[in-house]
Amino acid sequence: MFVEAIEKVDQYTRPIHFILRYYTGSDIVPGTATLFFVNENGFAITCRHVAQQILYASSIYENYLKFKGELRKFEKDPGLETQRAFLETKYRISNDNPIRILFNFINCVTAYKGLAIHLHPTQDLAIIQFRDYDSKQYQGYARFLKDSRLVKQGRYLCRLGYPFPEFTNYQYNKNTGDIEWLKAGRINTPSFPIDGIITRHIGESNGVVGIEMSTPGLRGQSGGPLFDTNGIIYGMQSSTRHLHLGFDQVNREVTTEGQRKRVSNYPFLNVGQCVHVDVIKQFLREKNVTFYEEEV
Repeated sequence: MFVEAIEKVDQYTRPIHFILRYYTGSDIVPGTATLFFVNENGFAITCRHVAQQILYASSIYENYLKFKGELRKFEKDPGLETQRAFLETKYRISNDNPIRILFNFINCVTAYKGLAIHLHPTQDLAIIQFRDYDSKQYQGYARFLKDSRLVKQGRYLCRLGYPFPEFTNYQYNKNTGDIEWLKAGRINTPSFPIDGIITRHIGESNGVVGIEMSTPGLRGQSGGPLFDTNGIIYGMQSSTRHLHLGFDQVNREVTTEGQRKRVSNYPFLNVGQCVHVDVIKQFLREKNVTFYEEEV
């Protein structure tokens, strides 16, 4: 059903690789996200929450280095742990937040000199512009649905993204105490499509801003295109909502593998949320970014 569409969309849809290090330990946490190009000039879109990680990566590490520098003054102080707790609060250092984020754009453009990032003020949408690059590594670009009245319940669509971080070209450098990218190791991660039907429109006071899909968007597919069997773009995967179904089973007795057990289950329906095509087009117009439309 979506074979030709996926082949078409895959030409301009690309992964973003992330590696993160948290406050305690030297373990590296790999992650992925998705972007797709909207024209031939190095302009792409992704989710706002993805772009924010890119924007704030440097400042997060700078904040951690300031914390380390100030803590170093108390290395021989008997009140070291007290000072550590104080500085952790001052610099907002905790086990839940990364202290280091590195990102890598895969097969987008070569040797770009800079990035311009525009965050949508209210929606989970961002524009990324690659500046002063040598050559493109993507082919084609998105063609957006022209008539959004066709975004209706029951329409069968597909999303494409990179939910499984299978790349291995990174390490923790004990000498520098930092994480880093390597030239060796696997540098690619496979794309993954997921289909579904439109279940509902997502509205706000200013109108419809999103599309709900019957299937979840997977982690790493954020920023990936939502498209039909012709490869025409209807939106962009943003997040997943977990709807409580109310079919709870509490301490219920079941028989499994010949044994009686008591189990509890609280089922949820996981549905995808996508940024609506009209929101994307309007934001591109506001930023004077060229894009292309197509009739169905």
